Amino acid sequence: MAGKPMIALALLAPLLWSPAATAQDVPGIEICTVEKTMERRTSCLQSNVDFLHKSLDKARLDQQQKLDAARAQIAALSAAVVALQKQLAELQAVQKPAKAEPAKDAAQPKDAAPSKDASPPKTDAK
Repeated sequence: MAGKPMIALALLAPLLWSPAATAQDVPGIEICTVEKTMERRTSCLQSNVDFLHKSLDKARLDQQQKLDAARAQIAALSAAVVALQKQLAELQAVQKPAKAEPAKDAAQPKDAAPSKDASPPKTDAK
């Protein structure tokens, strides 16, 4: 059992000392004023410019995707509002004739004969 950790360490050792692991350049803004030669300073500044361009391009792409998603959501919500307005208009159109019928009954004179659906008048016969 003691041999397994040693084997794992032996397999990982080349990865720890590889040139790729020690020479990684982390992208970002560098302080270029510390460079003494003009070529190194120019290279440093160009690296900063490239980093900023990549950062701006990424931010622009992210914002464009968010805008596209918002536009799609606005279009969907607008379609839903139009559908709801159409349903409301249909319901109001159905409700108007229903309100008009009781108004006609109230406009009938009191002398007129009661309709067939009306119940007969109650009399107090005791």
